[in-house]
Amino acid sequence: MAHPKTVLVTGASRGIGAAVARRLARDGHTVAINYREKRKRAEQLVAELRAAGGSAIAICADLSDSTSVRAMVDELSVRFGQLDGLVLNASGGLERNAAADYPMTINRDAQVRMLELALPVLSTNSRVVFVTSHQAHFVRTHPVPQDYYPVAVSKRAGEDAIRATLPDLARADVGLSVVSGDMIEGTIVVRLLERRDPVAVEARRHALDLPSVEEFAEAIANEAVRSDLSPRTLFVGGSDYLATISAERP
Repeated sequence: MAHPKTVLVTGASRGIGAAVARRLARDGHTVAINYREKRKRAEQLVAELRAAGGSAIAICADLSDSTSVRAMVDELSVRFGQLDGLVLNASGGLERNAAADYPMTINRDAQVRMLELALPVLSTNSRVVFVTSHQAHFVRTHPVPQDYYPVAVSKRAGEDAIRATLPDLARADVGLSVVSGDMIEGTIVVRLLERRDPVAVEARRHALDLPSVEEFAEAIANEAVRSDLSPRTLFVGGSDYLATISAERP
């Protein structure tokens, strides 16, 4: 294995983020598991990874609160000196009773701020991974379930804003990967959509097999520890989306 790295994964106490943390720890890397509220769940994940011989810590921060994010980055800097990878996995917008501007706040503004505050502690040849969905990445050209549309638009805005930082990343010798997945079977997003728009979810399942959490997490984890600086966009599942990608300008 290559030299072990230290990677911060946001929103990592459950779902895709937790699966990414498991994969990274299994491969010998140290994982900082960011959570907002679910301390017990994050600490249980840390205990699981350590019991399996991995290295992990849980660290609390609300990505929509700049003071909270700054405190997290400061703590990680003191503990580790530097980070070798940043996985921007945390997102939101499907929560009931959320403010109308919340999707853009969490999926664009918080992502940019997280990267901005973390960049000074990212090591040379480290990598940032922005996690998104095909429904968001292709929102300008493909239909989206109605309830997911505000999330899709805001996540695409977040992706565009992160891509706009490429000159700053290049100056810091930091690479960028965007990893986009079709609806991922077993995630909270798919379960929420099943309640609100079951026809849309079943249509995707009928079109082709949906990727698993583990399949998507493996792709994200592999990108997080890549050593080269070249920008990359990686797609997991959704071959019907990819059939028209040559005609698009993402």
